[in-house]
Amino acid sequence: MNFYSNERIALFIDGANLYATAKALGFDIDYKRLLNLFRNKGVLLRALYYTALAEEQEYSSIRPLIDWLDYNGYSMVTKPTKEFTDASGRRKIKGNMDIELAVDAMELAEHLDHIVLFSGDGDFRTLVEALQHKGKRVSVVSTLTTQPPMVADELRRQADQFIDLADLQKDICRTQRGENGREYQAHIHEQRHHERMNAAAIRDTQVDAD
Repeated sequence: MNFYSNERIALFIDGANLYATAKALGFDIDYKRLLNLFRNKGVLLRALYYTALAEEQEYSSIRPLIDWLDYNGYSMVTKPTKEFTDASGRRKIKGNMDIELAVDAMELAEHLDHIVLFSGDGDFRTLVEALQHKGKRVSVVSTLTTQPPMVADELRRQADQFIDLADLQKDICRTQRGENGREYQAHIHEQRHHERMNAAAIRDTQVDAD
């Protein structure tokens, strides 16, 4: 990884995308180790984690994860998912956080030198380009090692630096050793939350296919 020790850095984490990428690679992320890794790369100003919440989860199952990250160096950005029925009578669940992430990145850009985007979503290519026009360096963290790759080719090409999450595994992988109960419970809640969100998305896809 190419970082400079005097760079002002911020992490922008697409929670659902990062979870899916780590799951595809077969390991769980230790968010404390992740934060420490980038604290050692420069001057880490912010680590923002974006996730949508099903309305019934906002104050229940996902709350331990939100609280743990909030108290351990992350800024949580959340919004409730929206459920609606389209013109064909299909039930849809909307929980995209792209707009919130993009707006925050543009607003914070003047205070930063290096933006690290944890997402492989090709929709962020325009955001990366806009940040570069402001003179900022942008690194994208995702993976090419899965089939198919989790990162969109246009996003990877636009980034100043592509960091494969598989190469970070030894530095950020969750281990049972030294893991306290609260941290472990937060991990379990994250896992259940994203699995529910993914299941809802799959159901909608199956309905569309029908």
